[in-house]
Amino acid sequence: MEKVKIAILGFGNVGTGVWKILQENKKEIMKRSNYDIEVAKILVKDINRKRDITLPKEMLTDNIDDIINDESIKIVVELIGGPGVAKEYMIRAMRAKKHIVTANKLVIANWSKELFKIAKEENVLFYYEASVAGGIPIIREINESLTANKIQQITGIINGTTNYVLSKMTMDGISFNEALKEAQEKGYAEADPTSDIDGYDAVYKLAIMASLSFGTEVDHDCIYREGIRNISDIDIEYAKQFGYTIKLLAIAKQEDNKLELRVHPAFIPSSHPMANVNDAYNAILIKGNAVGELMLYGKGAGDLPTGSAVVSDIISILRNNVAPNDAKNEIDKADFKEVKKSCDNESEFYIRLDFKDKAGVLGDTAKIFGNNDVSIVSITQDVEHTTHATLAFITHKSSEKNIKKSLDKIIKLENVNKVESIIRIESFK
Repeated sequence: MEKVKIAILGFGNVGTGVWKILQENKKEIMKRSNYDIEVAKILVKDINRKRDITLPKEMLTDNIDDIINDESIKIVVELIGGPGVAKEYMIRAMRAKKHIVTANKLVIANWSKELFKIAKEENVLFYYEASVAGGIPIIREINESLTANKIQQITGIINGTTNYVLSKMTMDGISFNEALKEAQEKGYAEADPTSDIDGYDAVYKLAIMASLSFGTEVDHDCIYREGIRNISDIDIEYAKQFGYTIKLLAIAKQEDNKLELRVHPAFIPSSHPMANVNDAYNAILIKGNAVGELMLYGKGAGDLPTGSAVVSDIISILRNNVAPNDAKNEIDKADFKEVKKSCDNESEFYIRLDFKDKAGVLGDTAKIFGNNDVSIVSITQDVEHTTHATLAFITHKSSEKNIKKSLDKIIKLENVNKVESIIRIESFK
């Protein structure tokens, strides 16, 4: 059986997972790829660092040139992550006629056009299944299984950290800070959780999926983004009272050649399957005009789930033949579709107000909503203190523009203290 040499850039959590899979599933991988895969080099920062896995010393290098200049290495697996040197190393490897596999969502979301242009010029393959949802094969589903469909909408829970935090708040009744600390202790959240908690990670992933699904370039800066830092235990309880569960959703819709792209917390019906996606799991619901609704569920992060997607891409390259031969990349999008401004989007809303417990507030508030074409479905009032209380509203579908106009006036009412919370409702209708 022919042998093929690969190199791994970075040997952290995912790199270790890739190594384990290649060793433990070696026979199965040889059968499915018709190649014997040999890891020839692993790029690390410190060759002498003590590791849980014992590796031959000659396999380790801290010099990228040892990989770029080695003509026997045919595939480079980039697992360094982040924007730093990862992009530079991938470009250099492609210029040296090496195929690329990466899990780097940030680089794909920012520079896919440049990277795929170079891959096309050099006639090499560039695969990135692990960049979006770990072990869930969403890229392959969009590019292969759903090619007969016009994809109309994607709704996803695609960040394990935020899903873990919200799940713990919902099921265990703990605060945001307590849930985040627990996520960090379990390794689900970084010491600096900004990328996850504030929605950046989900934005990068949504940009990749939307680009593939709708055949257009998507600038992630055009995606509306809102994180979960302001979700309180009070909102969790109100959600339950109204029959909802709070999740951080990534949503992409196409209508009349315009895109609606947003990442934000949302109330979703507790009866919906996505409400039961808990812990650090991910789920992606795709709506196609032929297949209807299709939901993919699984682990969205971790060494082995993400490593599984990486190794799957390696096998795909081998099946396409590692020798450059009219290589075809997965993204070649030229169409432009306008992204709607968030103020033009429509949704149902949950709104929570803090107000002085005096007569007339409810009537004044309802009147302002009505004057701005915002219709109220449900209202709940809970008195929390002797001097002020809470009003929680559920609205019918309204434009964000009208919601903002209403709240700008409501906050000026004498007895309204603060707009505590505004959360969109995704009813999946």
